[in-house]
Amino acid sequence: MESLQNKVAVITGGSSGIGCATAHALAQRGARIVIADIDSAGADAVAADITRSGGQAAGVRCDVGAEAAFDELKGFTLDRFGQVDVVMNNVGVLTSGLPDHLPVQEWQRIININLFSVVRSNTAFMPLLIEQGHGHIVNTASFAGLFTYAYDRLPYAASKASIVQISEGLRIYLHPQGVGVTVLCPGPVKTNISVGLPRTFGPEPGIRGPGAQFALLEPDVVGEQVAQAILDDTFMLYTHEQVRDTLVERASDWNAFIAKQTDTIANTPALMQADLLKMAAEAESRD
Repeated sequence: MESLQNKVAVITGGSSGIGCATAHALAQRGARIVIADIDSAGADAVAADITRSGGQAAGVRCDVGAEAAFDELKGFTLDRFGQVDVVMNNVGVLTSGLPDHLPVQEWQRIININLFSVVRSNTAFMPLLIEQGHGHIVNTASFAGLFTYAYDRLPYAASKASIVQISEGLRIYLHPQGVGVTVLCPGPVKTNISVGLPRTFGPEPGIRGPGAQFALLEPDVVGEQVAQAILDDTFMLYTHEQVRDTLVERASDWNAFIAKQTDTIANTPALMQADLLKMAAEAESRD
């Protein structure tokens, strides 16, 4: 996409974190933004911030786990701005629990929100983008979908790995038709996804990250990365370039890599929920 000027971007999960930062980055480049979030007040607040800065934006409540959510979102966007050029599927929810303590219903909940929201979005928006012969889709996955560094969030990791595969297939299919696809794989980013987990099952397993070599990024950094990826028509977007070394190591000898990960996880203390809340409070006090 050569320019974002006067383009219309729809961003789910846009009231905070990466979604909010991307909304601002795209708006600064002239795009008109629809902020879709289950937190309607938060969506409206982000839209108001963009408008005060001279951009155009609208907030709308959207529960991506609902069957009709994306048809309604498409209708809202077309009624408000008359077109759709960029769709960012950015919702992701976590659950916490050891594998033998997670009930089937929790797997279903996570996969419905994280994975089937992308399926529903594609069903609603993809025909429109194909028909007009241009546009761009951004799917937010995760480092957790690229390699395994923890076992306490398997439904999340499975859903994000699926998004990577869906995105790769869509890229192959859509690119000849003028529609770009980017899969965003964030490492540690300062968002609210891992603080105050809504559900924990069994003994608290704690939280382990992908590695100390991956610094915690501010969402604004990632928002700029996403905007540039759309303009450059980049498929795979890592927030931390050094993750390539990890992926090359795994591909070179997967058995040795898993053995190393097993040993590392077994000997690395996990952060407990109280630690995460304390870290979040300290970070907030520095802002």
